[in-house]
Amino acid sequence: MTPRRLVERRIVLATHNKGKARENAALLATRGVDVVTAGELGLPEPAETETTFIGNATIKALAAARAAGQVAMADDSGFSVRALDGAPGVYTADWAQQPDGSRDYAQAMAKVERLARHDRDRAAWFSCALVLAWPDGHVEGFLGEAHGTWVWPPRGDRGFGYDPMFVPAGGTQTFGEMEPAAKHAISHRAAAFAKLASACLD
Repeated sequence: MTPRRLVERRIVLATHNKGKARENAALLATRGVDVVTAGELGLPEPAETETTFIGNATIKALAAARAAGQVAMADDSGFSVRALDGAPGVYTADWAQQPDGSRDYAQAMAKVERLARHDRDRAAWFSCALVLAWPDGHVEGFLGEAHGTWVWPPRGDRGFGYDPMFVPAGGTQTFGEMEPAAKHAISHRAAAFAKLASACLD
């Protein structure tokens, strides 16, 4: 089936995460698409009940598209460690969840290190699913990955989430140390967006 083309020049980003909003808005801007976020519109955050990145991104994109009456894009991403059988994976944000509803990624990174420190296999990867959803329920989904290794202690104060403990394959800096433009060029989000742009934008 031929992917549906995005003809709108302004869409909703179905996120309340400022880091994800910033990176996705920058990617869309390269194709002349402006955004407003679900947070700015005061839209509620739906429960993420699926067990895949595409599934959770679809929930968020459809909820925003139907609530706003316009095309929405959602991102679901996560950090996986091979020594932990792919954990935290789709539960990446849950590992950082605090009782008061905030998220502590320093604590989450420490948990990864504590559980995986005795395994020589340091392979890790980031995954990102991007889903475009239309108010009529049509969706287009794309998955991208960035492979590398996890390191300890974390390094760098750029990026967000688990970025400070991930070194992409062939690199020496963590995502937390890299200039934003350098990270965007090789990130899991960029890989997913390249697929989305090829199918629905270019």
